[in-house]
Amino acid sequence: MQNLPTNNEIEKVSRLFKVLGDVTRVKILLFLEEGERNVTAIAEAIEMEQSAVSHQLKLLKDHRLVKSRREGKTVLYRLDDDHVFGILAQIVEHVRH
Repeated sequence: MQNLPTNNEIEKVSRLFKVLGDVTRVKILLFLEEGERNVTAIAEAIEMEQSAVSHQLKLLKDHRLVKSRREGKTVLYRLDDDHVFGILAQIVEHVRH
């Protein structure tokens, strides 16, 4: 029982699952597994308007699932770290099992 998460940690886990509970956000994350992309490339890949993708990217960034960097006038997005890829891979594997 000593390894149980705190109530605060449990709330954060719950919020993370809510973020991952959206089809569009999951598509974005899975696309970013392939590497860094700009909003235009992401929007084309998931067949959505750039403004809608930008809104979802902000939410993903706020929850530390993606991060961005500026290259000239272009903003490039990528998964925040390997943990995000691991979470997605485990969920996909569970679904396929």
